[in-house]
Amino acid sequence: MSTPVVSLQHISKSFSNGTVALRDMSLDVGSGEFMSLLGPSGCGKSTVLRIIAGLGPPTTGRVQWPAGESQAVSAAEHDISFVFQEPTLMPWSTVFGNVFLPLKLKGQSKRDARDPVMEALQMVGLDGFADAYPRELSGGMKMRVSIARALVTKPKLLLMDEPFAALDEITRFKLNNDLLELWQRFGFTVIFVTHSVFESVYLSNRIVVMAARPGRVVEDITVGAPYPRGDDFRTSEPYNDYCRTASAALHGAMNATDHL
Repeated sequence: MSTPVVSLQHISKSFSNGTVALRDMSLDVGSGEFMSLLGPSGCGKSTVLRIIAGLGPPTTGRVQWPAGESQAVSAAEHDISFVFQEPTLMPWSTVFGNVFLPLKLKGQSKRDARDPVMEALQMVGLDGFADAYPRELSGGMKMRVSIARALVTKPKLLLMDEPFAALDEITRFKLNNDLLELWQRFGFTVIFVTHSVFESVYLSNRIVVMAARPGRVVEDITVGAPYPRGDDFRTSEPYNDYCRTASAALHGAMNATDHL
């Protein structure tokens, strides 16, 4: 694997109610990978993303960054962006204003940010909707705004927590394709949380399967199919083979017993 962009080293996470979300989880994420975290509900996939983003510390273990960078610095200093399951847009602000927010928080003026904001909107096909409000957008368009907001800072690492789960299948397939195109064009690293075997195989070059609580890695699957991928791949023999492999691993993860 290429030099890790981030490394989880023996991470455990327990909450005040006694829930053990993660136990002794180690994982290296290579620069430029598209990695999916696949696992049953409650296995700690979202907790992993939040720990990487610095939104909550691990109980034990550490997050190692390149060149010894500290986890204590902000996600922005690690060039991380986060796309949540819900678009989390500000309803009182325009599409432009929502995408402008990360640059505003960095101290940029609206004038200086105009070009990068419009570029990010163009990336997701919404440059004609800069003056629209979230209430005027479909669910898929709102998610595109959320992705544009994440990409406007040109992150090295994009964390995505089931961003397409609430969308209809046609919209989801379209956004899958658009996301892959952006990933190939700009070369950022993606960690993508999903419950869907089919989505994980279609998008990823690596699928990390996590066991049910306490969360931990039980399978690490390389998806060797070439990019770009499209409808032909979805109906191909290799795709079906990878789906069977991932499905078997997920089934095993759901029945895994914690021996620690």
